[in-house]
Amino acid sequence: MPDQTYLNWPFFADQHRQLQAELDTWAKQHISETHSKDVDQDCRDLVKLLGNAGWLKHAIGGKIFGANEDKIDTRAICLLRETLARYSGLADFSFAMQGLGSGAISLFGSDAQKSHYLLRVANGEVIAAFALSEPDAGSDVAAMQCAATLVHDAQGDYYVLDGEKTWISNGGIADFYVVFARTGEAPGARGITALIVDADCAGFEIAERIDVIAPHPLARLRFNQCKIPVAQRVGEAGQGFKVAMATLDVFRTSVAAAALGFARRALDEALARATSRKMFGQTLADFQLTQAKLAQMATTIDSAALLVYRAAWLRDQGQRVTKEAAMAKMVATEGAQQVIDAALQMFGGMGVMSEVPVERLYREIRALRIYEGATEVQQLIIARELLKDHAQ
Repeated sequence: MPDQTYLNWPFFADQHRQLQAELDTWAKQHISETHSKDVDQDCRDLVKLLGNAGWLKHAIGGKIFGANEDKIDTRAICLLRETLARYSGLADFSFAMQGLGSGAISLFGSDAQKSHYLLRVANGEVIAAFALSEPDAGSDVAAMQCAATLVHDAQGDYYVLDGEKTWISNGGIADFYVVFARTGEAPGARGITALIVDADCAGFEIAERIDVIAPHPLARLRFNQCKIPVAQRVGEAGQGFKVAMATLDVFRTSVAAAALGFARRALDEALARATSRKMFGQTLADFQLTQAKLAQMATTIDSAALLVYRAAWLRDQGQRVTKEAAMAKMVATEGAQQVIDAALQMFGGMGVMSEVPVERLYREIRALRIYEGATEVQQLIIARELLKDHAQ
């Protein structure tokens, strides 16, 4: 049983604690730790399962569900991702990508866009994707080459989209993609616009499916003279970088929360192993070396949790959390890698057997240190924010 005393921290309201408890109970009954060889179908099934149970609505803005304002509850998303990650990396992925893929619409979309897409995303009826990275423009968004030209003619006002995107999660199974393209209003990152591209758009194709260490749907996308109506633009022209960064600020913190979930599961596995494994007339847990390692693992997890839920709480208070989210992601993902590695070591040879929980966790955590901003990028963000504050 994982330590859940952190739920008593003042970062959370009663509804957050109730939400976590309800999901934990539901996940025990409905989420399998193992999946079939058909990852695409597994993800489709998980999206429907999560949607039918009502969990996906927490990754979507509130007004569509009758709330008084558009709002994404960052603490709720983090608790949900942490809990799902303890049970299944693919379940966490399926939840998170519905939120990330539709997040720009939740935050900046028109009423028509929200009405058309968000409820279906929340119900698990359609699958969303966020398309920012390119072969030569990952962390360096300003190097983006994918371009959209605004055209005014007898057919109306529309963008003609050309270029490629890569490393796109849900690529190949998504029903729509929020695509960021250079539109030329200004140089660098200031001349980028966000566009919604439906998967059946003429000229759009899946150029390549990509296999990775922890399987999930991933692809390289190609756009060839795709006509995108101006009504499919998210936010203002030339404001795409702002749209992308605001979306990532929400979900970057939740990446850290997913890492927490992986780390907590690894600690539980390590404790069970250490207290049951007999060695030299005692258990593995009786050795001081093991006790020291367990202490370090627990401390690493709590340190990361404090940063994660500080960032989530601050954002929910309406504060800008660029630095805090970067700190949370850096510490949580790097720390989880250390915790999982230590847990695997306690399992010895069994730890590298395929589909043993610690082996799955070892594969799952590695990508989290890279996607939505590699650790080195988080360091640059933190330093940039520190220097900016110092100069004021």
